[in-house]
Amino acid sequence: MNPSIFKAYDIRGIYPTDINELDVYKIATATCQFLKKENPSEENFSLVIGCDVRLSSPQLKRAALKAATDQKIKVIDIGNISTDMLYFAVAEYGYTGGFTITASHNPKEYNGMKIVRRGGQPISSDTGLFEIRDMVEKIEINSDVLNEDADQNFIEKKAILEEYAQKVRSFADFSNLKKLKFVANPNFGVGGVALDKITEKLDLEIIKLNYEPDGNFPKGRPDPLIHENQKEISQLVVEHGADFGVAWDADADRCFFFTEKGQFIEGYFITALLARIFLAKNKGEKIVHDTRLTWAIEDTVKQLGGIDVPNKAGHSFMKERMYKEKAILGGEMSAHYFFRDYYFCDCGMIPFVMMLDFLSNQEKTFSEIMQELFWHKYFVSGEINSAVADVPATVEKIKALYIEKATKIDEQDGISLDFTNEENPASNWRFSVRASNTEPLIRLNVEATSQTTMEQKRDELLNLIRN
Repeated sequence: MNPSIFKAYDIRGIYPTDINELDVYKIATATCQFLKKENPSEENFSLVIGCDVRLSSPQLKRAALKAATDQKIKVIDIGNISTDMLYFAVAEYGYTGGFTITASHNPKEYNGMKIVRRGGQPISSDTGLFEIRDMVEKIEINSDVLNEDADQNFIEKKAILEEYAQKVRSFADFSNLKKLKFVANPNFGVGGVALDKITEKLDLEIIKLNYEPDGNFPKGRPDPLIHENQKEISQLVVEHGADFGVAWDADADRCFFFTEKGQFIEGYFITALLARIFLAKNKGEKIVHDTRLTWAIEDTVKQLGGIDVPNKAGHSFMKERMYKEKAILGGEMSAHYFFRDYYFCDCGMIPFVMMLDFLSNQEKTFSEIMQELFWHKYFVSGEINSAVADVPATVEKIKALYIEKATKIDEQDGISLDFTNEENPASNWRFSVRASNTEPLIRLNVEATSQTTMEQKRDELLNLIRN
């Protein structure tokens, strides 16, 4: 096993060179031991196991099932799932913990695991994932253990799709639902299966794109954040005269929106819009968000009487802060959205049903709403990634050059600096630079109160980073 597959909040590597069946057997074994240590007196100890649609997932899942049942642990097998279905199953039914075999939005040659404890709460590098890694390295066992199948006496197969869909639908009021037309792109993951169940009794017109599950991912990396992956859905939205477009990554825990003009909407602005929807009915609630882009969220939350809580990016870190603050909503610009009433976990389908509800009660188009609320005054660069020889040194260099003139400083996730001037608000700007949690990259985000300022500062910073 390559120990570097243990990331900040999940496990991910190339199959079978970085991670294979024996590795998964060991990881599942260590996870069982870790959770037993956390729950030493639990009588009904049970783990949920599922997997995504990747071609290597069935055999890796088979190894995980074997590991758990070899320890005489009851396993709840929930089949092919989106990652947020794992959270649902563990939290809704009160199981001890669980994991899913998935590599999220990575290319088809990757696979990995996401692990949770009771309540669907994550096990991250801060809360036990590296301890599991160290336990794995001490396990000495050979591949002969995989010659036999798991003991079926310890396995219960459970269908959760119907109850999962009911939970998702509970976040929207469909009493005024319009017959909206939209393009849906699950990127060959399980998202289409979930969407069909969620919308089966709703009067909607769905134009389906890349809809059937296919672990080959025939159009490449199943990540809607990649610009090339946005063109197809944007064109279809315009060609069909759709009200909007929606896309998910392969494990369907992230949700992305497009206007009726095919314009991609940053997850940053969707967080601000969801905050607006929640706070309109829930004054005084907390909204957790990452520090990469902040002004639209901060202003929205302040206007509607809420409390904004900036936090380190990364879905495990966000969930932990959500739980601590008892926040009603959390959002990242990467399009992970977290909900208090979804066990403080992220869900890729809840934003979709909330948007159906919201747009059904608007007279304006999606693009008009975004322009009126956000796009006329918040100008953003989008996240720009750069490979550099020494990420920490580069971040420190930028910090040293800019920090003295900053009007606001946040160092909980890399460095985020604001530069504001009440006498000349058109020149206001801010930036965030941080190391990637999953790749050897430095990530830059810039926002400003004018397009010109944003572009000037973006180019200035990129020149420093890349030279």
